[in-house]
Amino acid sequence: MRFLIAGFGSIGRRHLRNLLALGERDIVFYRTCQSTLPADEIACFPVETDLRAALDHRPDAVIISNPTALHLDVAIPAAEAGCHLLLEKPVSHTLERVGDLQAALERGKGKVLVGFQFRYHPTMQAAVRLIREGAIGTPFSVRSHWGEYLPAWHPWEDYRRSYAARADLGGGVIHSLCHPFDYLSWLLGEIDALWAFAGALGGLELTVEDTAEIGLRFKSGAVGSLHLDCVQRPPSHTWQINGQSGMMTWDNATAELRVFRAVINAWEIIPPPPNFERNDLFLAEMRHFLAVIRGEAEPVCGLQDGLRALEMALLARASAADGRIKNF
Repeated sequence: MRFLIAGFGSIGRRHLRNLLALGERDIVFYRTCQSTLPADEIACFPVETDLRAALDHRPDAVIISNPTALHLDVAIPAAEAGCHLLLEKPVSHTLERVGDLQAALERGKGKVLVGFQFRYHPTMQAAVRLIREGAIGTPFSVRSHWGEYLPAWHPWEDYRRSYAARADLGGGVIHSLCHPFDYLSWLLGEIDALWAFAGALGGLELTVEDTAEIGLRFKSGAVGSLHLDCVQRPPSHTWQINGQSGMMTWDNATAELRVFRAVINAWEIIPPPPNFERNDLFLAEMRHFLAVIRGEAEPVCGLQDGLRALEMALLARASAADGRIKNF
């Protein structure tokens, strides 16, 4: 298989290394050469600075890892060319041109996997299974918290120039840390309403929001809250789900899931596999993408899932702007 990687920032570099680890060597790059990372790692690969020239290499799949606001500039022509897409989250920074992408996919017949890597987290997967089995009864509330200091994300660059800090590149903490919009829907079902407060509150000299507090209502009737910020030190990323006969807690730092079952008045601790590390999520995602390309699997997180998460992010921003509850 031939791959085209669009963008060579930190996530593009990770995808390259994982493709190589999985034995894939036929790789082309499309770059605008604005990354702050050195390019010596790709010196032996073809590099194009024109998208049409890059697509003329006839890749089977395109990995779209450039800044959020530029995703569809690559995704639409690649879909038109019949390529399968691994599209980093969020799908875009607006819903404009999403219809063009869907039409291009229909014509080109390619499939889309959206890069929400927590879908591959072993203890998150265990949580989904246990909720479905009724381990804690019917869930009625959830609290998710993710705070992580933006200047430490990419310490090799001025954080104020990074995509996460720039409105023109689709930044802001609601877009940059949008994973919970996907995994909370995966865990508890669709969200049908939300409200939000947000702002640049952390003294980081940003023109986009660095903090957001979001209230959620699920179609099931469950309620929840989501806190996002790119100011907090030390970082933490956790969630707690309360059910009618127990509760679950999850901590990204330990990758551990804890389940309290009221019927036995005891906790069960579910650890990650031995030697688990963060890149295992991205490796599992890439293995799955290879299976999608080969026609052996359907995307576990397809375009509609990605668009749902994008809609939630956009409605959270709209609610923060006008102070109104937003319904789906």
